[in-house]
Amino acid sequence: MLIFPVAAALAASFGWAAGIVLAQRPAQLLGSFEFTRIQLIACSAILTVICSGLGYWQSVAWGYWVSFVSSICFGIVLGNLAMIECLRRGGPRRTELLLSLKAPMVALMAYVWLGELPSVTDFFGASITLSGVALAVFYGSNKHSQGDVTTGSMISIVLLGIAAAVFQGFGFLIMKPAMVAGTEPLAASAIRLLGAAFLISAVALWPAKMFRAKSELSPKLLGQTILPGFIGYGVSSSLLLYAFANFDAGIATVLGSLAPVLVLPILWLKEGLIPQPQAILGAILAVLGTAVMVMF
Repeated sequence: MLIFPVAAALAASFGWAAGIVLAQRPAQLLGSFEFTRIQLIACSAILTVICSGLGYWQSVAWGYWVSFVSSICFGIVLGNLAMIECLRRGGPRRTELLLSLKAPMVALMAYVWLGELPSVTDFFGASITLSGVALAVFYGSNKHSQGDVTTGSMISIVLLGIAAAVFQGFGFLIMKPAMVAGTEPLAASAIRLLGAAFLISAVALWPAKMFRAKSELSPKLLGQTILPGFIGYGVSSSLLLYAFANFDAGIATVLGSLAPVLVLPILWLKEGLIPQPQAILGAILAVLGTAVMVMF
């Protein structure tokens, strides 16, 4: 049924919105590399145990190993390093706005590689949704979030965000054939995380300052690092992979790109930041655009 992949993509958006708000402080304390390394190792271990207990390894279409390797290297390692560095420098709202560019990029790649061409109605709904996302992020709230102050040049923030969007979008799209072949989403996520954890741990053996943690790791900081990682890598990524396998890739990406809108109520609850009227209008447009894609 169409409702299940749509609900999965929307739930992925909510998970990423919550995760990116939770991730900013530990990412600033640890640095993008160490933060990503800890998340990958912990989350890959958790998903490995879950998949082993549920017997999901038998579902893996190993013939698509090239897709797995490409998704690991580009989608997870490079994509998430770029995203976390963008988050550290530009804050959650700007990062989510730039990551929403995954939708048109994935739609273009899906058309070129898979021949998927969205209908006119889907294209219209996607345009409304992305316009709403842009409004919601540009205007945000009347006051800036405590983590919304930039710590780097805007050019570097934009370039990092675009790189993250391209790499992550490619990492999800290239997995679609393996998912269509019957690979369980959790098993696919576990393999991607295991490969990325091994790769980033090997890189960490190089005794360079840029690979060292910026702050001492305490049990509390460890928990604050693992929680958003599990929400993003484990739950949201698996949900979006399921949506990719059962829905048009470009539209699934649009539905999975609503995190910038969902970040606003989360920041409202967390920091008391009331959205401006333009941001509320953007949220309404995003919902209307989603309704157009789903209902027509």
